[in-house]
Amino acid sequence: MATSICGGQLYTRSECLGICQDFRNLDYGDAVQEELEAPMPWIGLYIAAASAVCTLAIAADAVLGFRRRKPWLPCKYFSLNAFSLTLLGVSMKLLVDLTNLHLGVDDKIVRINSLVLMSTSLSNFATSLGSMTNNDIALNLAALSILVLTIIGNVVISAVQMFSFLSFFDTVAEVAGSSAAVLMLLLILCVSGVMVPAAKAQIDLAYRDLHNRISIKNTQRVEWEGFTSVDELRIAVRRYWVMAETGSSQFVIARSATCVASGLICLLTGLVLVEAHVRLPMMYAAKYTTTSNYKWSTKVILVVQSIGVAIGTIAPLMRWFVAARFKSSDIGTKSFKEEMKVESYWTQKLVDWKKSPVSVHIRSHTLRKLVYNAKGLLLNLCIGVQILIVVASKLVLLASSVFVKGLSFFFCFGHINSTSLKKSCCHISEESDYTRGVESMAEPDQSDYSRYVLLLEGEPELPQGTLKNICNEVDKLMKIGRRNQSKNLVKLVKKCVSFNGVREFDSIEVPILYQEPANCWSMPVVTLTSIAISLPNISDRKCNNLLSAVSKALYYVKLIEKSSDKNGDSTTAVRHAADMAWVGVEFSKKWHGKDLSSASVRGSSDKATLQNLSDIAEKIVGDFLSSTDEITVTEKKDSLINNWPVKVIAARSMYRVTQTLLLARKYDVSLTDEELFESLSIMIADIVAACLTNLVSVIISKCHNNAIEEREESVRQAALLFGETEEILEIIQKIDPPRLDQEKKGNIQEWRAFMELMPR
Repeated sequence: MATSICGGQLYTRSECLGICQDFRNLDYGDAVQEELEAPMPWIGLYIAAASAVCTLAIAADAVLGFRRRKPWLPCKYFSLNAFSLTLLGVSMKLLVDLTNLHLGVDDKIVRINSLVLMSTSLSNFATSLGSMTNNDIALNLAALSILVLTIIGNVVISAVQMFSFLSFFDTVAEVAGSSAAVLMLLLILCVSGVMVPAAKAQIDLAYRDLHNRISIKNTQRVEWEGFTSVDELRIAVRRYWVMAETGSSQFVIARSATCVASGLICLLTGLVLVEAHVRLPMMYAAKYTTTSNYKWSTKVILVVQSIGVAIGTIAPLMRWFVAARFKSSDIGTKSFKEEMKVESYWTQKLVDWKKSPVSVHIRSHTLRKLVYNAKGLLLNLCIGVQILIVVASKLVLLASSVFVKGLSFFFCFGHINSTSLKKSCCHISEESDYTRGVESMAEPDQSDYSRYVLLLEGEPELPQGTLKNICNEVDKLMKIGRRNQSKNLVKLVKKCVSFNGVREFDSIEVPILYQEPANCWSMPVVTLTSIAISLPNISDRKCNNLLSAVSKALYYVKLIEKSSDKNGDSTTAVRHAADMAWVGVEFSKKWHGKDLSSASVRGSSDKATLQNLSDIAEKIVGDFLSSTDEITVTEKKDSLINNWPVKVIAARSMYRVTQTLLLARKYDVSLTDEELFESLSIMIADIVAACLTNLVSVIISKCHNNAIEEREESVRQAALLFGETEEILEIIQKIDPPRLDQEKKGNIQEWRAFMELMPR
């Protein structure tokens, strides 16, 4: 047998070949590993990008909060949802990557940085719980818990595996502290999540009580039963805004004790990160910065996440300060025992779960009792933890409020808390022209909006400055609305003097083509506008101004029709037909494909134009009824007109309006094209103004939104709508509209019936 000497030892030929093969395999494995590790820096950039998106979302929330003068910085872009959890999962990849060496300075700091970023994100999530339904809170907290426990589990596994190496002890304190902070913040989030449903119910009960008071006191004023002034509507919107803002679920959580504890933990973890940034580079000044496969991208991740932590710490600290400032006004009014009292809404949900029967179907009575008792023991433990966290948070809040009280005294901020709320800048009317009339006409107690602040049990009164900012915000919204006001629409509404156009656009003398359907506000407006811009010898400027005015008017008309048609009615198809017709008229000056400036429509005179439009409309309806066999025709005649195509419904309206105008021309043949255009504009103004008398009820309905999560945004839209239409409402108020019931006022048919009883 052939032998060889290898490494000083004697091997057979086959053994030598095996050793060589092992070396070749080792080289091949190293080559494969290098190829697999090559894209790791780019994956690091992906992690940095996810962290950057989180940072931008947090920054956007901060900017928006400061712009709206909401120092508690409510969550809008960075909320607890599937998107943010996915971003966080990507950002935390370094923590769950157990196969990489983390021996360099940047490697060690970036692991701490990721944990601190997670804790910062959890602190920022706190107020977003208020914007969720109960089911969403449970699902999102469950998903967040899985993510956090997975990350902490990986951190623990890594620590156990690295325990025997000296490099592990360099950052053990920072990693352990940051991990504990993450778990504690998750627990605080769960405590807040359990509190939210009961707190919402309590706030909602207080809101409904105040809403009923406003409704009882101001029904006749606000709903224009005696045609109240626009100033009264402005006051009502302000009241609802104060209620919506102070009762906002996010604001309720932001001023709670748990947000104080969350802010404190966030601050401590931030300081831990600063300490790591200072200490570790000093320890390893002459050594390598990174040994991981992420290479140069580790530095990018470190920079981006450090910025994220810095920006993300702002919101928790601001909420901490807000809660402490609120509490500072209440210092000294309660005993220590009363301060530490845990209100019922903190544990109400857990108590309800404890008292609820076992939902699982178990036949055995003994086993069912055992399950019930086990559930009770578990929930008793949860209630105990809940109380412990709340009491600890209240202790931190009390200490913080004493500190803030001291600061306010030493820095001359004491006058903020000593000033009476009745001298609040809710009297902002003294500074603005549009509000001066309000205070002079209002009752003395109407300007005191502090009575409309919604608070939970045990909460201190809102400071004057906060109430001032809330009142200023709604006035800014109204001011923004005024800037968006349509001047052309205001000019159009000013042409209304008597609402006669409501009955004059459609005469009973016009023969019915087939059926007489229910009408709506938008259809005659669209039809009359189409006729007006089709008239000859009318300048483009006048046509464009009319189109601009009607376009804005239809926006409000649709709001009113939608508000009046909550359950659906017979005008749905007619409104849809009007919408489809208006698209062509507004953008291309075409009525269902017919160019309104073409020779086939625009005749040599206004009478010829009206006749052309009437003939086109009559032909559309006639062609539809006679387009198919006799059986189908019978079915069409037996069906409701609301089942007809939108083009046919619009044609029926065009036919009746043009025939009405042609009948009127028999009695007044002296009208010029300009005069007829002006007459049509007045008719449009009358219909629009009559419809816009319903704007008050629309604004009030927007103010009173039953869903607490949507209430703030709904009142915001109401304030903007009021600002846009304030001058229009004042114009309509001077015309003295008829006093119809609220339900009848929103129906054009009821208006027409009422107007027919009045002298022409």
